[in-house]
Amino acid sequence: MKYRTMAGTNIQVSEIGFGVWSVATKWWGVTDTGLAKKLLRSAYEDYGITFFDTADVYAQGWGETILAETFSDIRDKIVIGTKFGYDIYNLPGERQGHSELPQNWSKEHIIYACEQSLRRLGTETIDLYQLHNPRMDALCKDEVTEALERLKEAGKIREYGAAIGPDIGWKDEAIAAITNPGVKGVQIINNIVEQEPARDLFTVADREERSLIVRVPHASGLLDGTYDPQKHFDKTDHRNHRPLEWMKAGMEVVEHLKSYQMFNSEHRTLGQLAIQFSLYRPSVITVLPNFTSEANLKEFAAASETAPLTDAEFQLIDSLWTGGYHARLAQHMSDSTNKPTPTLHHT
Repeated sequence: MKYRTMAGTNIQVSEIGFGVWSVATKWWGVTDTGLAKKLLRSAYEDYGITFFDTADVYAQGWGETILAETFSDIRDKIVIGTKFGYDIYNLPGERQGHSELPQNWSKEHIIYACEQSLRRLGTETIDLYQLHNPRMDALCKDEVTEALERLKEAGKIREYGAAIGPDIGWKDEAIAAITNPGVKGVQIINNIVEQEPARDLFTVADREERSLIVRVPHASGLLDGTYDPQKHFDKTDHRNHRPLEWMKAGMEVVEHLKSYQMFNSEHRTLGQLAIQFSLYRPSVITVLPNFTSEANLKEFAAASETAPLTDAEFQLIDSLWTGGYHARLAQHMSDSTNKPTPTLHHT
């Protein structure tokens, strides 16, 4: 495993991180708590993964508690990023499917939410505290920054950042986060078949010397071989909430990619290449694949040790995107300048 340092900080993270949502919620099919803890522990002990990204909203706090139960003896060896913003403490009723919950960006809520996350995580300090899917009003709200600076001064958090979403798009919000002087890490979506608006964000991040965290590098299974259009997923599975026509278009793109030698290399799998695609960008410090089994944990963690993309390989992918893939996929997705429906697949 290779490691990178978050710009402007002394926080070092593994190039491959672990998005805890894949084992703490039911959205990816992992319902066995024993398996979830085994994957988390194995990620650190067997593969050198040190960055674990979670949120208070994942299974109403379980996404944090599971980290405390798994890593209580080695808390100082790992880096924890968690998120806040959704008001999970005053819900009017049970959450319906993948719909977004109400958000609360008041200073009182942020401080309270942080204290609850610290308790569930069993730690005195959160390494990276992230606004969870903030809209522009939250990013421009002085009260939010004041609360985060207060938590930082008190030693409750080391650094703060933002996870942009819930789905693709949100370009203006991402730029606002990246250009905020206090924000050190911004989490975005980027992969070979979902390159907008990340292409513009990399330029901003480089200019501002900010670090990016990439999630969903495999486009909901399109780029790692786990998506099967003939397979029936459980109704809670996150892949059921992707537009079917877009997934079909994505499958066509992936099949075309496989005709190129770089996508059929004996030295790295397609899933590993997909991760290296994001790691090619110097502003990216870690990539968060979805781990649901020991097999893909082994494959994706090993991506850090595979050969980085050459300039020629990256330029080929870039030319394929600008030369036709973007237009083909855009026919089956919302215009990236519009805000997507907040019930889709990325949390």
